[in-house]
Amino acid sequence: MVNIIWVMMAVIGIVFAMINGTIDQVNEALFKGAKEAVTICIGLISILVFWLGLMRIAQDAGLLEKLAKLFKPIVRLLFPEVPVNHPAMGYILSNMIANLFGLGNAATPMGIKAMEQLRELNGGSTEASRSMITFLAINTSSLTLIPTTVIAIRMTYDSANPTEIVGSTLLATIASTIAAVLIDRYFYHRRMKKGAKK
Repeated sequence: MVNIIWVMMAVIGIVFAMINGTIDQVNEALFKGAKEAVTICIGLISILVFWLGLMRIAQDAGLLEKLAKLFKPIVRLLFPEVPVNHPAMGYILSNMIANLFGLGNAATPMGIKAMEQLRELNGGSTEASRSMITFLAINTSSLTLIPTTVIAIRMTYDSANPTEIVGSTLLATIASTIAAVLIDRYFYHRRMKKGAKK
């Protein structure tokens, strides 16, 4: 459905530009956008490779395992339905740690795997389970210590101080994660109360 929406927006934009006689501006914007996309991607690749390399060193040094152990009690509270040694727990922890370091691209595959495992726990149902909703809320708000991707974009565009957003990002993501957990719990308990009344 999303692909259809994007195609329709592109087609409508091109047809509108042809009617208005602004197709030259559309062509210029297309080539400029493509050039900027390549520039941003190259900048992001270099930073992501650096941070992924650091994460690999941290993994080999046992730091990620220690972080996972540190987060495990919190994750157990957030996902009480997920068994301790279930693969979903490992993917959830990996996703959270990758997001913690601002590696959204690295976190995405682990997030998808976590959702697949949570769906299996839910009996393969197409209806989202409590754990799936909680994971989506936490993954979307994603507590971030180092916003690696944003720093990379700021460096690409020659920011005077690309890392100055670290403090504000940390505060914003702490607030968003707390809000996500509270809202998730509120709606869960409200749904349970409604179910109990029925």
